[in-house]
Amino acid sequence: MAIMGEMGIDGIEIEASPAAVWVWGCAPLRVLSSALVGGELDASRHILNMHVENGYKAESPARDLIAFARRLGIAGPFVGVMTAAPTHEAAVVTERLDGVTVTAVVTVGLGTPIAAGRSPVAPWRPSTINTIVLVDGVLERAAGVNAVITATEAKTVALAEAGIQTPEGLSATGTATDAVVVAWTGRGPALAYLGPATLGGWLIGRTVHRAVARGLGRP
Repeated sequence: MAIMGEMGIDGIEIEASPAAVWVWGCAPLRVLSSALVGGELDASRHILNMHVENGYKAESPARDLIAFARRLGIAGPFVGVMTAAPTHEAAVVTERLDGVTVTAVVTVGLGTPIAAGRSPVAPWRPSTINTIVLVDGVLERAAGVNAVITATEAKTVALAEAGIQTPEGLSATGTATDAVVVAWTGRGPALAYLGPATLGGWLIGRTVHRAVARGLGRP
């Protein structure tokens, strides 16, 4: 399934299939992420969220991601994460206001719900909440970090509203292996800050909140 056009941001295409969520830009996107592959990159045209089975175990998940990208024809650097959540059911939400456009692309899996700072150390599992935030704007790196914080806060609010708890009965803040990718076009409005009370931050919070809620089966 391809998701593009007026639903998203011009020059960015999103494809959600059983194999992966694939986001690509006609031009390189600036990126900041906690990705398994490409977390060190400042720019990339491709972002992948690869689907794996619930029982997935591998000596080198990064190597598997790279091999998958090559099969898709991605020859250069890319940003890559993985999940056991159904990628073809990725929630895609776009909001626009006063010349700023933000799209959130989220897959929701709850294999190991945790409460940050309260839950014990847990083994790695591929069922996770992966969040991709796309911003049509010009961001400094500090604003990119703001975007990561705001997206994470919005995810946590959506989990709390849904009553998601850890095995210990604590309110879950996420899963043990959540990943965040923030990408921006480098064109359009300059967004110096993206905290939740700014216009851009409000759009990030709203799109991520709606996408996580949708992934949890909530309206």
